[in-house]
Amino acid sequence: MPGEMPQIEDMNARTREVFRRVVEGYIETGAPVGSRTLTRTLSEQVSAATIRNVMQDLEFLGLLDSPHSSAGRMPTQMGLRMFVDGLLEVDDLSGVDRERIDQTLESNSDDVATLLDRVGSALSGVTHGASLVLTPKHEAAIKHIEFVSLSPERALVVLVFADGEVENRVFTPPPGQTPSSMREAANFLNAVAEGHTLSELGDLIKREIVSRREELDRLAAELVQSGAALWENEGTPNERLIVRGRGNLIPENEGDLERIRTLFDDLERKQDIAQFLDLAEEGDGVRIFIGSENKLFSLSGSSLVVSPYMNADRKIIGAVGVIGPTRLNYGRIVPIVNYTAQRVGQILADRS
Repeated sequence: MPGEMPQIEDMNARTREVFRRVVEGYIETGAPVGSRTLTRTLSEQVSAATIRNVMQDLEFLGLLDSPHSSAGRMPTQMGLRMFVDGLLEVDDLSGVDRERIDQTLESNSDDVATLLDRVGSALSGVTHGASLVLTPKHEAAIKHIEFVSLSPERALVVLVFADGEVENRVFTPPPGQTPSSMREAANFLNAVAEGHTLSELGDLIKREIVSRREELDRLAAELVQSGAALWENEGTPNERLIVRGRGNLIPENEGDLERIRTLFDDLERKQDIAQFLDLAEEGDGVRIFIGSENKLFSLSGSSLVVSPYMNADRKIIGAVGVIGPTRLNYGRIVPIVNYTAQRVGQILADRS
């Protein structure tokens, strides 16, 4: 059915080759690829009419499109995603590209900002695209933290550090969060954040979750053993304790029930806060965002190839990337970005 992502393995050899040749031709020239062009490059000898039929099938699947009825075909965003995920052949980093990157990073300057500025210039020069450099994450103690809802699917975390630095990071909040719940999370964090880095704050919240969970399990077990209550969906996010005949509970058990209710609320809030902190710190591996997948920049018709770099403790502290048209030469750009990220990480680790 059109709109659903088909699978590469479901294509026969001819369809797969036609699809690959169309995408590679489009990436190379930026122009639609016609059936007559493919008859000269396919490994098997087939007619232009046969190739047109295959291209029509690929168009029906949502993988190819044509500017107008008499033109050749070009990949859709879904087609480019399938090609990148299943058919992309990543080149080895060329000696020329490696040398240009190494030359840029050979400065002995201790100024990290200058180094990263040179990295951005090198990536732009080598790839002929726009560079993206995210500076190292701050490891100073947190002075203040604020969550700002931008939309149901986007939020901003504002981090004010004890040394006066300020960072803004955009992230996707856990489902169901409201501006009110984000304010509550920020209020709680600000009450305990003093003297802690962001990662230390995350560890503190996770220890709190374990502590509350143990206390909740102990109290609930007593009620369940007495027959006054039973678990529903135990161990899942939707677990709850069902109390039987609450009116028959003796006063001391009534107090336990109120304590359990408080613990449930506290545990749920802390789990949400832990998710917020994880999302604020998270970093992905090497990734390719195509077209509208690149929500952070909302760029239509653009792609982003991005790779994180790490410090000496193997923690992700920043990222480098290249932004360009969707017909980027992904096979060449991916190793360039990956190598640059590794070199930046090595240099920063050595300096630390």
